[in-house]
Formats: sequence, structure tokens, C-alpha cells
Amino acid sequence: MQHNIPVDSLGPNGSIMASAVKSCVHCGFCLPACPTYQVLGQEMDSPRGRILLMKNVLEGTLSVQEAQPFVDRCLGCMACTTACPPDVPYGDLLILFRSYAENNRSNGSILDTWLRQIVLETMPYPARFRVAMMLGMFARSFKALLPKKLATILELLPSDVPIANHIPETTSAIGRKRARVALMQGCVQSVLGPGINEATVRVLSKNGVEVVIPRGQGCCGALTLHSGLLDKSRKLALRNLQAFPNDVDAVLTTAAGCGSGISEYEMLFNSTDDLTSARDFANRVQDVTVFLDELGLSHLPGPTDLKKVVYHDACHLSHAQGVRDAPRRLVEQVPDVEVVNLFDGETCCGSAGIYNIEQPEIAKQLGARKAAKVIETGASGLVTTNIGCITQIESHLRVMNHEMPVMHVMEMLDNSYE
Repeated sequence: MQHNIPVDSLGPNGSIMASAVKSCVHCGFCLPACPTYQVLGQEMDSPRGRILLMKNVLEGTLSVQEAQPFVDRCLGCMACTTACPPDVPYGDLLILFRSYAENNRSNGSILDTWLRQIVLETMPYPARFRVAMMLGMFARSFKALLPKKLATILELLPSDVPIANHIPETTSAIGRKRARVALMQGCVQSVLGPGINEATVRVLSKNGVEVVIPRGQGCCGALTLHSGLLDKSRKLALRNLQAFPNDVDAVLTTAAGCGSGISEYEMLFNSTDDLTSARDFANRVQDVTVFLDELGLSHLPGPTDLKKVVYHDACHLSHAQGVRDAPRRLVEQVPDVEVVNLFDGETCCGSAGIYNIEQPEIAKQLGARKAAKVIETGASGLVTTNIGCITQIESHLRVMNHEMPVMHVMEMLDNSYE
């Protein structure tokens, strides 16, 4: 796509955004792959339309305020990148444009401004997030008196706050030590699904992997990064660059959103003094399913109560990182379990970081559609690789009175070892 973007006036990220715009050939393959285009049916709510809007803003022919509603409605699920023949780096463009537009942001209401601030100042910090969740569960009793947007968000909360058990700083490998890894606990996951980390440590240890939990770790910065807050994301990321040891075979994450955010560190630290260390750290990070699939299970799983499970592809693992087969191969090693795929499984469930908080109506439609597809499979359980997906799908299955186990791949493996 031809453009007249004044690259030099946009700082070090100007050339990245301009290059992404230029690489788009306007073919339209992204339209049917885009969840918001499927729901809303507008060109400007498709990746192609948004690229044109961002181009016009960067050229100075359109205001940020005019383009913002359409850009904000983008899930950032990266399904478009999977469908894109010329491989437009849409993710980089989206994040950098959101950062560029942040100073001119107009949320449109006091409630939206307040919600965004609260979310971005609580979710990356487990202690704050835990308190916010408890307050939200209390407020749910008064849902009928609250604004519709806030009431919709409260529906996503679980019935209680899970209790996190203490995980030792070092867990030894059982039997012959085959590897030594450091585990990222995840800011949101450690509150909403602490059992995922606990299961991961047990599974890794059972398969000859020593696990280190660095105590100084924090949020990887993915939530704020995907919202365009680059400075805050760099500060959060730097904490982990300093906290994680170098004497490990890999740094593992169990949340697809974290892995996706970390894969953007080279772009995030572009033209900074920390670029080399950030790039090196990102290169050592792997999703736990990829690591364990490559290492191989030394201790084969046993049967579980589930006889048929459906695997849900988390967008930030399948689209953003290109990982689809490794989690499936691990689940398929559990005996006597049929693993089925979702029809239209490549479409986002509507979680997408904080999307189901900022755009609850669209997220609700996508979540309901995903839950309906899950029910159609006739499966007795669902497995996936991201805490956001687990929370979103579980809440919509609950609304449809069709509760079933919704778990992480590592939790299913852990169950098979018990």
C-alpha cells in the first residue's frame, strides 16, 4: 500500500509502522479470518480497514479520535496474520499505533476511562488483582444497580478466588535430571488459576526437569504492551530480565498471552540500550508445551475420567507464535481419550487480554459462539493453553448451564499422573 507517512517525524518506530503499511496489498484475505469483521460486518472493523485508518492518521489526514473506535475494537488475536499472503506484521503496527495514539486517547466516558485505568493498574500486580477480584465478587450482588458494561464484566468473575499453594523456589527432578528450567508464574494466572503453575511443576518434575521459580519475577508486560503502553511495559519487562537466571535450559511460560508478549521484546526495546539483553531473554522463552513436546515425556500418562476432550487453540499461541501441534501431541498421549478439534476453532473466544473488559458486548458474542461450538462437539472436557481463554469459555459455558472441566494442558497431564 502506497503511503505518505512522515517516517522521520515519528521517531524510531516510524519506519516499522510505515513498512507494515507498505507491505499490505489490500487483498482482503484477512476479512473472513477477522472475528470483529464476522460480528460487525464493516470494512473498517477488519484488519485491511484498520490499516487504512492507521495509515491516514499517520499521514495526518485523519484524527486519532476518528480512527480510535475501530482500532480499539481490534482483538489483537492475529488471526489475520495467519491468513495474510504477504505476511504483514500487523501486530507490530497495532501495538506501535496504539502507543502513538495513547496521548490523544479519548475514551468517550468517565466509566471507560476509570475502567481502563483500574484494569491496567491492577491486573499486572497479583496482590492488587486479588483484592480487585474480591471487591468485584462483592459488587456482583448489586449487579442490577450497576451500569450494563460493568455488570457484564462482573459475570466473568469466578465464584471464588482460588487458593494458591506455596511452590518451592526449586523443585528437584524426579529420577535422572534431563533439564533445568525457570518458570514464569504469570500475573493474572497466579490469581485466577494458581493450580496451573502447581500442575506444571509436578509434571515437569515427574519428567526429569528441575524447576526454578525466581522470586523477584513479575508481570512480563504483555497486558500493557498490547494496550500500547510501551514505557510501562519496558519497566515491567526489565524486572524479569534481572530476576531470571541464565543457568537454565529454558524459561517457560504457561500462558500463551505472556509468550506472545515476550516475543515482541525486540520491537519493544528497539533503539534502547537493553535491546540485546531483551532479545536474548526472549529467545530463551518457550511455551511449556513446546519444551515438553521437544524433550519428550519420560513418564507416560495414565487414564483419566475424561473420555473425549476438545482442544481449543489459544490465539496468542497458534496465530501469534505458530504453535498448534505440540499441545495436541501431549494431550493425545493420555490413554483412552479422544481429542477433537473445534469447528471454526481458529476464531478468537473474545478474551484477548483485557478485551472482554473494554469491549464486553463483542467479547460476549464471541464467547457465546465459542461455547456453543464446544457443546456441539459432545466433549466432556476442554483443554487449552491460556488462562484468559479458560476464564472466558468457562464463564460462557456456565451461562449456558453446560459446565464442564475447562483446563490447561498441563493440568490434564497432571491429572493423568495421579
